[in-house]
Amino acid sequence: MAPPPPRLGQSSGGEAGGGTRLPPRSPAPSPAPRRAARVPPGRGGGEAGTAAAAGDRKAGSPPPLSVSPSFPCGPSGREPGKSRRARRGGGRASAGGGGLGETSALVGSSFSGFLGQVLMEVGILPVELWQLIFSYLHLPDLGRCSLVCRAWSELVLSLDRTRWRQLCLGCLQHRHPNWPNRPGVEPPSWREAFKQHYLASKTWSKTTQDLDSSNCLSLFRRRKGWRRLCVGVGGEFGSLRAALAAASPYDRLVLLPGVHEEQSEVLLKVPVEVVGQGKLGDVALLASIDQHCPTARLTNVVFMPARFTSLLYKTTSGYVQFDNCNFESGQLQIHAPGTCQVKFCTFSQSSIHLRSVALCILEHCEFTGSENASVTVEGCPSSDRNWACKHLAVLAKSCTVSLREPDPAACPVAKWDGWRESLLRPVRTCKIVVGEEQSSFLAAAGAQAPVGLAQEDSEFGENLRAAKEEEEYPSLDSNSSDSDLRSDDEEDAQVAYKVACQAHSPNHTLADVMDSKLQSNRLHALQRDIKLKSLQQELQQDKEAQSLANSLQGCIIRQCLFRDGKGGIFIYSRGQAKVEGSIFRDLTYAVRCIQNSKVIMLRNDIHHCKASGIFLRLLAGGLIADNNIHSNCEAGVDIRKGANPLVLCNKIHSGLRSGIVVAGNGKGIIRSNQICGNKEAGIYILYNGNPAVSGNHIFQGMAAGIAVNENGRGQITGNIICENQWGGADIRHGGDPVLRNNLISCGYSDGVVVGERGKGLIEGNVIYGNKGCGVWMMSSSLPHLINNQISHNSIYGVAVFCHKDNAGDYPPGQGGSESFQEEREGAGGENDADSEEEYPAARRPISVALVELNSINHNGAAGLHVKSSEVLNIIANVIHANGDGGVAVLQSSQLTRIANNSISCNSRGGVLVEADCQVELRGNGIYENSSHGIVSKGEGVIAENDIIGNHRCGLQLLQAADMKVTKNRIQSFRDYGIALFDEAKGLVQENLIFQGRSKKSILRPILNAEDCIIQNNMLLTFKKRFDMECMLINPPARPHLEGGVPVSCTAAAGQRVSSITTRVDGGCHNHGSIFCTIL
Repeated sequence: MAPPPPRLGQSSGGEAGGGTRLPPRSPAPSPAPRRAARVPPGRGGGEAGTAAAAGDRKAGSPPPLSVSPSFPCGPSGREPGKSRRARRGGGRASAGGGGLGETSALVGSSFSGFLGQVLMEVGILPVELWQLIFSYLHLPDLGRCSLVCRAWSELVLSLDRTRWRQLCLGCLQHRHPNWPNRPGVEPPSWREAFKQHYLASKTWSKTTQDLDSSNCLSLFRRRKGWRRLCVGVGGEFGSLRAALAAASPYDRLVLLPGVHEEQSEVLLKVPVEVVGQGKLGDVALLASIDQHCPTARLTNVVFMPARFTSLLYKTTSGYVQFDNCNFESGQLQIHAPGTCQVKFCTFSQSSIHLRSVALCILEHCEFTGSENASVTVEGCPSSDRNWACKHLAVLAKSCTVSLREPDPAACPVAKWDGWRESLLRPVRTCKIVVGEEQSSFLAAAGAQAPVGLAQEDSEFGENLRAAKEEEEYPSLDSNSSDSDLRSDDEEDAQVAYKVACQAHSPNHTLADVMDSKLQSNRLHALQRDIKLKSLQQELQQDKEAQSLANSLQGCIIRQCLFRDGKGGIFIYSRGQAKVEGSIFRDLTYAVRCIQNSKVIMLRNDIHHCKASGIFLRLLAGGLIADNNIHSNCEAGVDIRKGANPLVLCNKIHSGLRSGIVVAGNGKGIIRSNQICGNKEAGIYILYNGNPAVSGNHIFQGMAAGIAVNENGRGQITGNIICENQWGGADIRHGGDPVLRNNLISCGYSDGVVVGERGKGLIEGNVIYGNKGCGVWMMSSSLPHLINNQISHNSIYGVAVFCHKDNAGDYPPGQGGSESFQEEREGAGGENDADSEEEYPAARRPISVALVELNSINHNGAAGLHVKSSEVLNIIANVIHANGDGGVAVLQSSQLTRIANNSISCNSRGGVLVEADCQVELRGNGIYENSSHGIVSKGEGVIAENDIIGNHRCGLQLLQAADMKVTKNRIQSFRDYGIALFDEAKGLVQENLIFQGRSKKSILRPILNAEDCIIQNNMLLTFKKRFDMECMLINPPARPHLEGGVPVSCTAAAGQRVSSITTRVDGGCHNHGSIFCTIL
């Protein structure tokens, strides 16, 4: 009767005891070892584990088998009569020795032989049963079985979520692969995680002086003949010092459970491995260790400071590896050329100080409760590298941090990624169709009266009309009542006028934005790149950023947690650090980098810091990319004192102060960031800060999108600034930026605010759909407003006011209490040498505020509202279809020059000049406004203008107006060309006045005939279409510019469709923007 088969978990060899001895086999070579030899390298799941396990056993010991099949073995083709030892020796000889010899021994056994035969008949057992059988194997057996054939290798790999997970979590010396940041998230491969844990215990020792740069970890093999020395109660040695005195190189010192205390400093002179037995916490070591040997490893130990010092461990030349340790209330010191690798360790009120270290790695560590910085990096990385640096460089390259998806719960900004859709609240939608005949501001609006419909729901619009109706435009006497009657000839003449004007005035044609492609093209040019660039795209385009991201110098910190302490990482005196995939929370600051140091921060979470998240100063630099920075008490990123980092592709949101602060000659490149929901300005530039800000999305802030203050500068280009509570851009107190090609839209206040003593070049921006004014300016400011598209804002397109700011009244986000004392003291005239050459366009002398080449259209109130006490130039603008008048000059104690503008189709008059205002109107085209062309109560000159087609008088002089009116072409089909009322005086001469059959040309009072001189004017009456076509030929229809069409009117037509949502419900009108008056 055949003996019963062995049970699961029982060894198949007689040496194990209790098992059934298998019959002897023939000495014929087994086919199984040949199959094993044919398996390509890297196919097996446990090759490294098998080799490591085989190396740990004594030579000549039989390989253990954890599983025997529950069925008898079939023939294996081996020669009977051979002993097991002889067969094992034959296996070694055939395999070529080493680890393959042991593999051959396994495959040559009866167990493997039978299973190999069973595999010939695949259908005998289902795969699930094979997986169950393999799930009982221990680590060495899994490794060996994976080398048998491809099918077994795949079976071993399929156990990743079962057996490999059990092996990984069941080891007392291993922590969860994603500890401490994400212990609830499974790794991509439990087998790979276990392999990394296992190899870490083998790579600390050194056997060769010439290290290859490959991943071949066999270069680090433990010396043969190592010993295991036990230290503690019941061990061979009573103290660690005694064990070290007797240890040989590469011995393992096992600390038995308990407290091990050393009364004086322990010198580590031979390379050893110190391992705590049991679970982490069972072994505590109270000692101060000074390493003087090339390498050492310490694992599973709780380090506590000795009574005489707080220094836990120090090395100045060798390599030390800490795995799964706790450090309490002490410090590690690593000085070059020494280096270290610290993995899966906890630092409680402890820190690491690295001095001029060429390369070291901190991975999966937790730092809590530090009184100072948890990690301090001092000094430039040393060129004197020890033997382990090359190995660490290979390890650093192979363990890159993967791109992680943001957690919507932990990252509120993830909910805002669709911020364009978030604009679709109870507001109206503006659809701009490019390449078609009309663009409607409201879906139900007609092409002829978009602003009128927009004002129906605007309380501001209604109140403004009611208040202004009788004040600014007094009605004519009864004699003018018949002016509303037009003959057919006059209607034909008006049609002819349109033809002539379109033929000879490209400016007027392009001014009709409602029927053109200009506005849509400008808007689309900025919106087509509305998707932020990814970090990969930025690195491909920026070689400097790519070089920084790939650099491996100094301290590499990965997947660590810094919490509940004073500081995270402090880098100074030309130190270098790279931080990836780590979390900083509830600290005073996360990273502080100063004194020509460099920090690279990639894909970290930084939140709830009591001060700034990242602080750079004193010529610090580096790369800050793809981080999630939120909910900090001060700025998310603070750049000062000449620091010059690259800030790319970050999410900076929900801060209690500003998102990014650049102050005190700070520089930097700030690009492709998402900055939103901050309580103060998204980006705050002051005290000679001079960054380059481009391609960012800055939205939903509680204050201004970008604030430039206290002599701040900067190049601000190509950003999308939307839905901020205060101005999209706020410039004041000497701020002098270049604001170019930005989209500033849908703000709850004004688009751009230029406050007291503000300066800057504001060029090529689209300022659209803001609830306040498009641009709000103080007359004491000196901005250059050039070539902007300013449209569909709820109040004025451009407003200029003369009252002064209250220096102490900052709106939220403009920094009244920001801590800038150092910068304030050193800011007087302090400029660095390079800054004057970087942005020459912003450095040219500015003596007069300038509004030039802008398209100002479809705004809720006047296109341009002026209450100025300084000189102002308004030149070559297109002011079209605004809800009130085109230009209203209500106060102008010094000369306001309005020249070469196209002012057309506005809902009220073209130009209004109030009493005591000094104005020069020259070379303008004032066409088809719904009331008078020009109404003036002030002083100045009205010369060489075309005032054509307005619905009421061409020109009205009221009250004490004193104007010189010369060489204008004036036509009004319905009313007088020129009307003088009250005590108006001045000179009216050499004007060309076109009149219809009503014969209304000049209305003048009789009382002040001697004060008002009217002479040498020419009156023409139209009877035919041809006459009207000729009226604007010589000179051509104004505005007539020597340089041709204004730049703002030359945008090329496109064939794109965009949907933009804007708020146009009105605000309160109180002689200025309600949002800016308190500033």
